[in-house]
Amino acid sequence: MAGGFTIGFMHIGELARRTGLSVKTIRYYSDLGLVPEVARTRTGHRRYDAESALRLDFVRTLRELGLDLATIRRLLDQETDLRSVALRHADALGAQIRVLRVQRAVLRALAKHEPTPQEVDRMNRIARATSEERRRIIAEFFDSVFEGIPVDPEFEGRMRSAAPELPDEPTDEQVDAWLELHELVSDPDFRALLRRMSEGSWGDGAATPPVVGAQTAELITEKAGAAVTAGVDPASPAAAPIIDDLAAAMAAASGRTDLPEYRREVLAALESSTDPRPERYWQLMAIINGWPPIPTQTPLYVWVRDALRASTT
Repeated sequence: MAGGFTIGFMHIGELARRTGLSVKTIRYYSDLGLVPEVARTRTGHRRYDAESALRLDFVRTLRELGLDLATIRRLLDQETDLRSVALRHADALGAQIRVLRVQRAVLRALAKHEPTPQEVDRMNRIARATSEERRRIIAEFFDSVFEGIPVDPEFEGRMRSAAPELPDEPTDEQVDAWLELHELVSDPDFRALLRRMSEGSWGDGAATPPVVGAQTAELITEKAGAAVTAGVDPASPAAAPIIDDLAAAMAAASGRTDLPEYRREVLAALESSTDPRPERYWQLMAIINGWPPIPTQTPLYVWVRDALRASTT
């Protein structure tokens, strides 16, 4: 001791400058026993050493990670181990992150328009839906689409089995996709569209639609895709040879002949099946369930539709 000071020790102001914490915070931690002083001067001033600084850095790091002071005290007193505390805290933070991610997705969705308080509440409840609630929403959606229509049971089963399954830690894109999907399946106009499509395929007097198999689908992707990319007007003379190839291939796949009557049938089918929303439904399902991305094909069939329309007039 020299002049009332312990040689080699730091006073609280020096420790504050070294650690970047305030004197008030260090004094509070000392009073709690987290970073006790190693000595005091004759006048009662606290003194700390290099180990105190290391201990204080550790406390600050744990606080920045969100641990409460009581847990930190148990760690320092070795009443519990850091590994188990870290695991528990990581789980808790994961739950908080999931909630925050959902809240952010809701806020982004609400920012797109001027919502009412009821819309805010509804959107929040939609985002927080459990797996069972999401399945129930999709089941009710298909009830409204298929009820009273003699749909093939195997086809209906496949449709119903594809439910949205958000993972435990969904990405922002997956939460956004779920919000959009819910809005889509809740849209009465979209439900009516799918019901009309179901009646056209399975209802009384339903006609067998022209077949678009894998081979002709690939041909449409190739030829119509190239035409769309090149900006070929479907009503222009340049489109005629492209639509002739496509119509002939589709007719052959259906066991038909490419005649004006057949083209009118294909056109009628495409008039009611080129709405982009059914494709968007499956794209959203792919995002939510982590399936491979589903490319946008509807514009290609729109081009085929418009080219057929031009060829039959």
